[in-house]
Amino acid sequence: MNSTQTSQNITPQLRQWIVEQAQGGHSAEAVLQSMIASGWNEDVAIEAMETTLRGHLEKKAVEDGLPAAVPVPDAKLDESPLYLDLGDRRVAVLQVMHSPRVVVFGGLLSDEECDALIELARPKLARSLTVQAKTGGEEINADRTSNGMFFQRGENPLVTKIEERIARLLDWPMENGEGLQILHYTPGTEYKPHYDYFDPNEPGTPTILRRGGQRVGTVVMYLAEPEKGGGTVFPDIRLEVAPKRGNAVFFSYERAHPSTKTLHGGAPVLAGEKWIATKWLRERRFE
Repeated sequence: MNSTQTSQNITPQLRQWIVEQAQGGHSAEAVLQSMIASGWNEDVAIEAMETTLRGHLEKKAVEDGLPAAVPVPDAKLDESPLYLDLGDRRVAVLQVMHSPRVVVFGGLLSDEECDALIELARPKLARSLTVQAKTGGEEINADRTSNGMFFQRGENPLVTKIEERIARLLDWPMENGEGLQILHYTPGTEYKPHYDYFDPNEPGTPTILRRGGQRVGTVVMYLAEPEKGGGTVFPDIRLEVAPKRGNAVFFSYERAHPSTKTLHGGAPVLAGEKWIATKWLRERRFE
């Protein structure tokens, strides 16, 4: 790259040079410092690197047979806020991971909301089912030993209030969410590690996707704390989120592939009971 370069336009030639440096094994920090030393404004250099490398990696991923990436929900965390004001509730930002995107929120639900969801769900509990990817239907799965039930989207004022809050939190349309699922775990029950997206290679997936496209994000809200165990585990990144009442963990996955590192599960409850509410978010309106 010419050290006398004065233009701050992000040209195709600059993008090609950035890709060549990455392919040559140079670190992102080394490439950035080289650009700054050559007269590039730091903000422009960072933008050029981020957009170029993101596009390059996406192109390579698709060439390697991965599904194309899609837009995903996300909270507004660019300025590293400690709290997010959602209008009806102030929510704490407790932990943020960028790749994969995992965010732990504090106080997303009040104690009263947690209790009310449990009491509304309790009479309707049944053995939890999983989606049968080969047919598009549902089935009992030995990997999932909880009891659960679904609320229809907007089924009652409490559910509507929580769904609207999640929509504001993650800047994602409320109608793109599946119904709120309530799950109850007792000692010895668990949900073994799994992915929430639908496997594109399974024959039943096209049927599932007609209802709203792929799942692109998950919110797990903790309604009641077990005495021991029951955390949400992410084996690929060696992360465990404690099931603290009122808190929630959010994670997104821009492509239906294990490369997202969103393998996760509910660790066995060792003592006490765990109640959670799960919200799955789709690409489009969920019908």
